[in-house]
Amino acid sequence: MFVLELTYTAPLDAVDAVLPDHVAWLEEQYARGAFLASGRKNPRDGGVIVAVAEDRARIEELTAGDPFVLAGVCAYRITEFEATKTAPELERYRVPPG
Repeated sequence: MFVLELTYTAPLDAVDAVLPDHVAWLEEQYARGAFLASGRKNPRDGGVIVAVAEDRARIEELTAGDPFVLAGVCAYRITEFEATKTAPELERYRVPPG
């Protein structure tokens, strides 16, 4: 699993100009099963996405296609982790401890 932390690198008006395209891109990733949860940070200086993929290279490829990245209004920090404990709904993403 991956935690994707977005940090805005441009003023909010520039972010908001690209927001509809970013939301459409998010919807595509949810439909493909790559994203499990997402939302804005509070205060609104970026966002967080919980994602799944076969490897980090795939996540890097996905984030490179985010309209926010293409417009130069955000940067990503990608953290990979092994989910050894989850809510029942996320059990299929669990990795045995060890």
